[in-house]
Amino acid sequence: MNKLQHHEAILAQYQSQRSKCLVYTRVMGYHRPVESFNIGKKGEHKQRTHFAEQHDGKTII
Repeated sequence: MNKLQHHEAILAQYQSQRSKCLVYTRVMGYHRPVESFNIGKKGEHKQRTHFAEQHDGKTII
């Protein structure tokens, strides 16, 4: 069983316990849910680069 099959098996096992997760992002000084974006803005959001900042040896995401 490869990793993808393993993850799919776990997701199927716990499907009844899963819930929808809303993702918010900051737009023009306020926070908005990504699901309310139009198709162009959703595409821009997928292309954004996420980074982790190092501060005193600790990772801040």
